[in-house]
Amino acid sequence: MVKDLVAVTEEKIFRLNVEREQIAHEVLERELASKTRTPHELELVLNDVAFSEIARLAESASPKLAEWQSLYRHLGKMNQAAKEAELKRLIAHYVNDVVGNFNPRVYRFATRAVPIGLSLLLRPQLNFRRLLDLSTVRGRICVEGELELLRSLINKGTLILVPTHLSNLDSIVVGWSLYANGLPPFIYGAGKNLFFNPLISFFMHNLGAYRVERNWRFTLYKDVLKTYSQVLLERGYHSLFFPGGTRSRSGEIERKLKLGLLGTGLAAGIRNLQAGLSHPGIFVVPCTINYQLVLEAETLIDDHLKREGQSRYIIEDDESSRFSRIWDYVRKTLALDASLIIRYGAPLDLWGNRVDAAGISHDRMGRPIDTRRYLLVGDEIKASPQRDAEYVIELGEQIVQAFQQNTVVLVTHLVAYAIFSFLRRSYPQADLYTLIRLPQEEPLSSETVWREVDLVRGQLLRKAEEAALTLSEQVRKGTVEEIVNAALHYFSMYHQRPVLRRVASGLQIMDMKLLLYYHNRLTGYGIERLGYQAGLPLARVRLQDD
Repeated sequence: MVKDLVAVTEEKIFRLNVEREQIAHEVLERELASKTRTPHELELVLNDVAFSEIARLAESASPKLAEWQSLYRHLGKMNQAAKEAELKRLIAHYVNDVVGNFNPRVYRFATRAVPIGLSLLLRPQLNFRRLLDLSTVRGRICVEGELELLRSLINKGTLILVPTHLSNLDSIVVGWSLYANGLPPFIYGAGKNLFFNPLISFFMHNLGAYRVERNWRFTLYKDVLKTYSQVLLERGYHSLFFPGGTRSRSGEIERKLKLGLLGTGLAAGIRNLQAGLSHPGIFVVPCTINYQLVLEAETLIDDHLKREGQSRYIIEDDESSRFSRIWDYVRKTLALDASLIIRYGAPLDLWGNRVDAAGISHDRMGRPIDTRRYLLVGDEIKASPQRDAEYVIELGEQIVQAFQQNTVVLVTHLVAYAIFSFLRRSYPQADLYTLIRLPQEEPLSSETVWREVDLVRGQLLRKAEEAALTLSEQVRKGTVEEIVNAALHYFSMYHQRPVLRRVASGLQIMDMKLLLYYHNRLTGYGIERLGYQAGLPLARVRLQDD
């Protein structure tokens, strides 16, 4: 049931604008205090900023380049007061660039407009009264998992939501799922490139999103982001981090997390305990977003295969930047049931232990834990950088495990995995780049595809019994033929070329790169090591000469 709007508006985020200047000032003061301990430290910080910006702007005609070069040349001649003034100016600039905004009127409009817009896309013939009913959207976007537990914890501490990240639509669909299930809006960071679209920017700017400039790689800016996050958590603002950092280019579940922002949760938790707050707890909620089809899949897998994922980091022009592609994607893919499943995992404390509805941590044997003792230095609760870094690593490992357990296997993942794995076994000498250049001349027989899908599903059912992953109802209960037919239907709906299509003699692979992308969702579960039974002869597919 959706929480009453009056109750929702009592949440902390609705007071963000009242506290905005105080938050910005606190971030500024903390950063100044941490960076001006000695003249040497101060010069190192300024030098790092100037050097990084000169390197970034070296090939551009930006007038900022000359300013940074001037600062770099004159640093050694500046006195302590001048350096402190320059540092304060820079920190103030970065803080103002980051700090988010929340407009309750825009929130009220968005919570009414999004369901109506989605309902129109899904069922254009609906009358106005039914447009106001969330049930139409609920039938297409499935939200499941530990929702009751989250509702219990929302007023017993501060939540950090950590979802998987596949698409620029993730923030929108997670935000909708929170609202539709009686949970308040969360503050979240978003790449500054997403603010270039005027429509998207309007909503993000007014719904708590703070801007992250991923081109600024220097330590000072990263520290400002972390301090801003920490101050928000200390003040009780529920926050959302994408711990993978950026969208998964390969389509795989994130296994290597960026722990910087995650560490701000522990730092805030320590300060809360030291301050003696009545609700000092900070709880981490893993969440998986599971799409049958991903809006930007074509661009993302291309970027991954070109091995430019890390160097480019930001894709400026992909499907999510073009309104026509977004509209086409939403209209087509959400026309069917279960095209998107959002699953909330069990909440964790800052050390990766399970948390109950009262906010009490429990060990693996189910025994209550007093987590305060983890933070003692002598008889006092204190920060300890080396110890705390290890705690954050342990938490990251538990989040990765939760991602794997709560990933929902959909028909597109299963069928793509079965077929691509079959091709890999057919050509054990071929590397990945040879495989994706296979010409799609001879189709695979339907019997071969059904056999491979059946074998992989058998392995997945065993994994699901071990709670290693989650299966959608369609994968768990459908016949092999129904699963393949459903995947073919999805694969033909949105992408410029269908991933697979049916032909008279079987199934034709139309796009090997997209087949690889959807296959990758199931890598890392050990399925490929379990082996397959001997079956029908392998289909004959010729390798293209290099």
